[in-house]
Amino acid sequence: MSKWRITFIVLFCIGLLLAVWAFIVGPASFRINEDDIVVDAWPKECNGLRVAILADLHVGSPYKGRKSLQNLVEAVNKSQPDLILLPGDFVIQGVVGGKFVPPEDAAGILKELKAPMGVFAVLGNHDWWLDAARVEQSLESQGISVLEDKSVSLVSSECKLRLVGISDFWEGPHDVKKAMQGIDEGETILAFTHNPDIFPELPAELSLTIAGHTHGGQVYLPFIGRPIVPSSYGQRFAIGHVVEGGKHLYVSPGVGTSILPVRFLVPPEVTVLSIFSP
Repeated sequence: MSKWRITFIVLFCIGLLLAVWAFIVGPASFRINEDDIVVDAWPKECNGLRVAILADLHVGSPYKGRKSLQNLVEAVNKSQPDLILLPGDFVIQGVVGGKFVPPEDAAGILKELKAPMGVFAVLGNHDWWLDAARVEQSLESQGISVLEDKSVSLVSSECKLRLVGISDFWEGPHDVKKAMQGIDEGETILAFTHNPDIFPELPAELSLTIAGHTHGGQVYLPFIGRPIVPSSYGQRFAIGHVVEGGKHLYVSPGVGTSILPVRFLVPPEVTVLSIFSP
């Protein structure tokens, strides 16, 4: 066998293995990712607060159907978070190999989520493209509070927070001023939204903003980065902890897939974020 033929066979096998990983192993996997961050304005009374982030569930995308969501809910409850945030995109449109799951079905499973400080949601662009009112009603009817440009006070022992939900940057009003109505000066504010592109517009008094939407690019290539990120800022807000101008942002890569059912070196995850003061 010639050297060129051997080289071709080796490269073909490597390509096949990478394709299997990207289109089967990656999307079908799931992990609870425990991450710690330090936030400048975080109160010592809330040190170690554990926030579970269930972003971009896209229920119905390949390998992420009803049963998968049930398993995810069980895993999140076992991780015992203090607070659970659902930053939007509960449904799918047109993902290759996916099957639409009504938001009512997804909400009926998500109602089993448990956390002492509550379970809260905002809507994502896919939820708006389907029917924002329908998705919101589905969640609210199961006891999950939807904070579209609204806030709520949270108290757990000595920890006091104002949780602010900001509607989607692409499709929602994302009225930050409305969302922050009634908030007193000096309150510790934890915000969450779907699309991190709103981050540069947010006021400095937000201690931390949590978002999803980007899926971490779904694909990460060593030495190259993330070829496709649905953001006007490219890879700037693609994933993880970002600090700019004294403001803190955390972007979870989420669970499902969109457009193509591919995940390569960006595994589906629920992020359990522990937040500490300096």
